Amino acid sequence: MLKSILLIHTGGTISMQIHSDSGAVVPTENNPLTFEGDKLKQYANVIEIEAFNLPSPHITPKEMFLLKQIVDKYIQEQNIDGVVITHGTDTLEETAYFLDLTVDTTIPIVLTGAMRSSNEIGSDGLYNLVSAIKVACSDDAKNKGVLVVLNDEIHTAENVTKTHASNVSTFQSPQYGPIGFISKSIVHFHHSPNHRTVFPIQNITKRVALFKVYAGMEPDLLESSIELGYDGIVLEGLGQGNVPPSLVSIIEDIIKKDIPIVLVSRCFNGIAQDVYGYVGGGKVLKKQGVLFAQGLNGQKARLALLIALNHPNPKNAIDQIFSI
Repeated sequence: MLKSILLIHTGGTISMQIHSDSGAVVPTENNPLTFEGDKLKQYANVIEIEAFNLPSPHITPKEMFLLKQIVDKYIQEQNIDGVVITHGTDTLEETAYFLDLTVDTTIPIVLTGAMRSSNEIGSDGLYNLVSAIKVACSDDAKNKGVLVVLNDEIHTAENVTKTHASNVSTFQSPQYGPIGFISKSIVHFHHSPNHRTVFPIQNITKRVALFKVYAGMEPDLLESSIELGYDGIVLEGLGQGNVPPSLVSIIEDIIKKDIPIVLVSRCFNGIAQDVYGYVGGGKVLKKQGVLFAQGLNGQKARLALLIALNHPNPKNAIDQIFSI
């Protein structure tokens, strides 16, 4: 018996085409994937909706929250076995992680996209969509949180990131690798992610700023973000979690105002830790009250802090998400 899969379209390259005159990749009036229903029928009973049609750089946490509401509604009101969301690749990992932290369900939720538009030679959109539906139909995909499926690989929302601007194998999980793969005949998981905690939120009203730390960084950027009313800050720190001495004083002032600062490493591999004891080093920052993210990149740490701040009990949520 075929499973029922909710298919949500949001736009992105997977739904775009190359303009014949300009050569630019542009959104189309009608999503070409919506004409592929007959090819999907052999894999699942598909309930197909279009949440919006946006290039992924246009997507904000408000659209991510809307997707959460749509998924919650269908899970509560209809007997669906899984969810597949088509999405632009630029911010796909962020939407996936947002849903991973906020949607409380055991059924598979799978995001997919494409690096080549629908009328390009070698278009990967329909192939990735079929792969995502296969994963969403797999019993082994249950209880694994939100997954990202492209290029025959299955990744967790927490670890996956876009690593190449144009290559079809762009989505990788540094340090960890994929947790499974799709072949022509099977969906195979070779290991499972650790237990995750879900944080129910009712709205998105807070704002979190993200800064990449660099040599000689001036403190006025952090100071300005607080003056502009941001509720939290994420810093992509140097190495294992360090900042220039010029930032130490303003970091201390911000934390005294009960505005959380989260530190991640700007390095591609490794995690931020309180190792160095010099001015601006991780040990000094931790004593000041800086929070250390557990292996998240900057964009995901920003979403994690944003969700925690919008939680009914922000302090408890922050304590659960970040090591202190």
